[in-house]
Amino acid sequence: MPDVFADLVGQDDAVDTLRRAAASAAAVLRHAAAVHAAATAGPVDDDLDALAAEVEAEAEDAGNPVDPGAGMTHAWIFTGPPGSGRSVAARAFAAALQCVRGTGCGECPGCHTTLAGTHADVRLVVPEGLSIGVGEMRALVLRAASTPSGGRWQVVIIEDADRLTEAAGNALLKAVEEPPPRTVFLLCAPSTHPDDISVTIRSRCRVVPLRQPPAAAVAEVLARRDGVAPDVAAWAAAAAQGHVGWARRLARDPEARQRRDAVLAVPRRLTGVGAAFDAASALIEAAEAEAAASVAEIDEAERAALQTALGAGGTGRGAAGAMRGAAGQLKDLEKRQKSRATRAQRDALDRALVDLAGFYRDAVTAALGAPVAPVHADTAALAEAGARKWHAEGALRRLEAVLECRAAIEANVKQRIAVEAMMLTLWKG
Repeated sequence: MPDVFADLVGQDDAVDTLRRAAASAAAVLRHAAAVHAAATAGPVDDDLDALAAEVEAEAEDAGNPVDPGAGMTHAWIFTGPPGSGRSVAARAFAAALQCVRGTGCGECPGCHTTLAGTHADVRLVVPEGLSIGVGEMRALVLRAASTPSGGRWQVVIIEDADRLTEAAGNALLKAVEEPPPRTVFLLCAPSTHPDDISVTIRSRCRVVPLRQPPAAAVAEVLARRDGVAPDVAAWAAAAAQGHVGWARRLARDPEARQRRDAVLAVPRRLTGVGAAFDAASALIEAAEAEAAASVAEIDEAERAALQTALGAGGTGRGAAGAMRGAAGQLKDLEKRQKSRATRAQRDALDRALVDLAGFYRDAVTAALGAPVAPVHADTAALAEAGARKWHAEGALRRLEAVLECRAAIEANVKQRIAVEAMMLTLWKG
C-alpha cells in the first residue's frame, strides 16, 4: 500500500525533507519520554520507545542517523504555484507526524484518520470566503494549545494562509512565537512574499518550496490512481499546466471540458468592439454559473442543518419561539455563503484566464519557433494561425493583457471592468 506521500506529485526534494522531519519528530518524542521517565523514576512508554527505536534503526541502516530535534520545528510554510500540492504536502506531513510508526506508512489508524480529516489532533482551516478572520484564528489557536489526545502531536493546517487578515495574522503570530508544547503549525501560501505571508511569521517558520509538477508525472498519477486512460491523462495533464486537481477534473468531468472549449474559442470571437464586450459578459456569466453550481448543494445542506438545529418543523411554542429568534443566525449563514460564492466565482474566472493565457503562450512560442510542446494541443493550429497574424510582439502583448487582468482582479478591481479591458486589448493587440 502506498505511503502518505504517494500523491505528492513530482516533489522528491520536499518529500525527502518531510520524511527526515517526521523521523526526527519520532526521535523527539522518544527523548521526551526518556527525560520524563528519568525525572519521575517511572517506566518509559514501551510502545513509544519501540516506535522511535524502529525509526532510528531504519534511518541508520540508510546512512542517515536521526538526531532528536534536527530537521523538526514547530512551524512550517509550504509554498508553490497553484496545483503544486501545497495542501497535499501539509496533510501528508500531518499524517506522518501522527503515524504510529512515525514514517507515514499509510496503513495505520493515525495515517488513515489524518488523511480522512477525522483525526482528533489535526485541525484544518480551509477559508470558504475571501479571508480568514481573527475570531476564527483565535478560537483555533486556543484549541491548538491543548494536550494531544493521542499522545503525539497537535497539528494545525491552514490552507491559503495568504488570506489571513492582518488581525488574524497577529493572532497566529503570538502562537508561533510562543508555541504550545507538541503543537505544529503547517501553513500553505503561494510564496513567502510579504503580500502572501507576513515577514514576522515567515521568520519563525521553515519553508518547504514546491514546484510545478511536470506533466508526465501528473499523467502518471492520473492513470495509476484514478484509472484514467493514458492518452486522456497525458492530454489533461498538459492542458491543466501541471495543476493536479484541475487535470483530474478535465479528465473526468465533461462539463469542465466544455467550459474550457468555450474559453479557448474566445480568440476566434473577437471580431470587433461589440464582440469583445459580448465575450467578456459570456466569460463572467460562465464563471458565475460554475460557482453557483459548485456551492449550491453545500449551501442547501448547511441551511437545512441550521434550521433543524433551531427547531424547524417543530409544533410546540418553544420551537416556534426559537425560529422567530433565528433570523440573526440565518443572516450570518447567508453572509458566509455569499462570501464563499464570491470566492468560488473568482476562482472559476481565474481558471478560465489561465487557460486563455496558455493559448497566447502557445502563440508566442509558435511565433518564435521555440522547440517546446504546446499547452493546448487541441488548439495548436489556431495558435499557430494567430502567431502568423500577430507575430511574436502581438502575441506577447495579448499574453500580457491576460496576466494583467488576473493581477487586477486579485487587487480587487471590478471583474467586469478588468475583463472588458482585457478583451479590448486582445482584439486590438
